[in-house]
Amino acid sequence: MLRIGLTGNIGSGKSLICQVFEKLGTPIFYADFKAKKILDSPILRPKLLAAFGTDIEDKNKNIINRKKLAAIVFTNKEALKKLNSLIHPQLQIEFKNWCLQHKKEKYVIQEAAILFENGFTDLFDKTIVVASPQNIRLQRVMERDGASEAAVLARMENQWSDSKKEAAADFIIYNDGQELILPQVLKLHQLFSSSHLDLK
Repeated sequence: MLRIGLTGNIGSGKSLICQVFEKLGTPIFYADFKAKKILDSPILRPKLLAAFGTDIEDKNKNIINRKKLAAIVFTNKEALKKLNSLIHPQLQIEFKNWCLQHKKEKYVIQEAAILFENGFTDLFDKTIVVASPQNIRLQRVMERDGASEAAVLARMENQWSDSKKEAAADFIIYNDGQELILPQVLKLHQLFSSSHLDLK
């Protein structure tokens, strides 16, 4: 079974691409969604409170307040680095266990926003970057999240540049409004489903 890492900067359209792969029957591990769920795990929650203070806790519900935590980490690179160092080891354990449940598949995909930044590429046989121009991504995120331009740009600064990610990836899917998505996904699906893929 091949393990494929799929990433792309904020607003690039990772979720859309994953939906197409899912329609083709590919199991997808949504790392960012899983990360949000494990914030309140008995293992992680005390570490988060120790690292970022008890103000991030929603005391009525006894859970981590995502908005308060986001306000800290998206404006402070060191805080974001700390958060990732706490979350991602646990996340990758979950991914490995999830892979065991899908070991009969030809390939599986992990979707993650900061795949390269976290240095976990050794978990994957191949990587895909979803590429889209920054001006398009900026507009998409502002409309999707109702966020200001400054807020979105601040989040973008915490990610590798498009060119750096594209250079690091094995494959690129262009979601720029010019290239059709489906033929690009189908080509990769056929490649990953083949037993002739050269992993060297």
